[in-house]
Order: sequence, then C-alpha cells, then structure tokens
Amino acid sequence: MTRTMTRQARAVRLGPRSIAALLLISAIGVIAFGWPLLADSDSGLAHSADAPWLFAALLPLLVAVVVATIADTGMDAKAVAMLGVLAAVGAALRPLGAGTAGLEPMFFLMVLSGRVLGPGFGFVLGSVTMFASALLTGGVGPWMPFQMLSMGWFAMGAGLLPGPDRLRGRAELAMLALYGAVAAFAYGTVMNLQGWTYIGGLSSGISFQPGDPVHENLVRFLAYCAATSFGWDLGRAALTVVLTLTIGSTVLKALRRATRRAAFEAQVTFETADRAPRG
Repeated sequence: MTRTMTRQARAVRLGPRSIAALLLISAIGVIAFGWPLLADSDSGLAHSADAPWLFAALLPLLVAVVVATIADTGMDAKAVAMLGVLAAVGAALRPLGAGTAGLEPMFFLMVLSGRVLGPGFGFVLGSVTMFASALLTGGVGPWMPFQMLSMGWFAMGAGLLPGPDRLRGRAELAMLALYGAVAAFAYGTVMNLQGWTYIGGLSSGISFQPGDPVHENLVRFLAYCAATSFGWDLGRAALTVVLTLTIGSTVLKALRRATRRAAFEAQVTFETADRAPRG
C-alpha cells in the first residue's frame, strides 16, 4: 500500500486582521462616494478636491490588507508575486476594449481571480489592477481612487461567493457568470455616483441638486444611470458572461494550479492506494 499526497487549492481565508483592514478601507470608500448626498447647497462638491486625500489613504490601507492577509495565512513571496502578475495582465487587458460599448475584458479576469484568490487578495488585486491600467492608459484623474475602490469591491465580492471548496464545474461557472453580470452593473452605478455630483445645479431633470432630500436625488440618480450608462453597463455585463461561460473553466484551472505552486492556502490530503502483491 502506498500513500500519495495531493494539494488542493483553496481561496485565501479572511483572518481577523484582514477583516478589520477591509472594513476600514470600505468604510472610507462609502463615505467618499456618499458624502455629497448629505451636503448642503453651499458645499464644494467637486471630487477633485477630496480625491488626493482618498488616494493618500487608499495606498497604505491596501498595503495593510496585504500584510494582514499574509500574517493571517502565512503565505510566502510567491503569492505576492502572483498578485503582481495578475494585476499586470488585467491592466494589459483593459485597453483591448478601449471602453467601446463597455466591452472591457479585464472584468472577466477580476471575477475569476477574486474567486480563486479570496476576498482579501481579490480586493487588493482589483485596486492595484485599476491603478496600473490608469498609468498604462493615461487615465489618471480625480476618478482614479474611486475606480480602484469600485474594482476592489468587484473582485472581493467574487471571493465571498459560496462554495469555494466544493462547487465546481458548470454550476460554479453559472454562479460566476451571474455575479459578473450583476457586479458589472453595480460597478457602473457606483462610478456614476462619483461623477454625477459634478453636474449639480444644472437645469436638467436628472442632474444632482445639492441640499435636496436624499430620496429626491436618488430618483434623479436612477434616471441619470438609465439615460447615460445602461448601454455601457449592459455591454460590460454581456462580455463578462460570455467569457466566463466559454473559457472560464480553463482559466479557473490555470489559476488554481498557479495558486498551489505559489503556496496559497493549500490543503494537503493523503490518499492510499493498494499495490498488487508480487507473485
């Protein structure tokens, strides 16, 4: 009888320090996105004023998430190197669609990577990928830290989906495709909230009116999303679904194989095999 050892890739779990860091960075993000809704008409609402402060807070918190995740799981430098490789690939994928009709293939990679890496590293991957792609495409502006937060949440959500150790095959791909479609619309909606306040004070019926009740502004905001970005979000969601269902299985296998080699949290199991007696 012989014993063989196999290593099964598992999504990186969240420890207490990772959870604390993610909660802190997410709370700052929610405040950064939502404070204009509570501001009065005399407040300065341009995000160009608060974006540098948000970016300054975001970078050390991203490092804190990585350090906390490493401390909680004991991962080595290979895991961090893999994170950098995936961020570079995602940044290279973004210009391929050039934003045409919302066709951005990087979203597909963020969904699958977040699923395999787990929520903590998924958040960091999404944020770092958006930062790298902004540098690559020249898309640096007051919107960049908000894009980093939104993409981080997008990838983190994929890591929080149920059944990472048990759900495989078509059921997993269907779940990821559905999540990718919903999250693609959510990403566009959240980013609309960041840019919508720029048009405050205009006479349009869908523009933001500083100082108005929150529920009235939210009605205008939904109308604004439907009129300006629904087609883009639909294209992003459709491409994410198509790529997930067609090549998602192959990419997931490659990512899981790479995580085993990079010493992500891998579960070691032993299997026994009977050897035929010698005659």
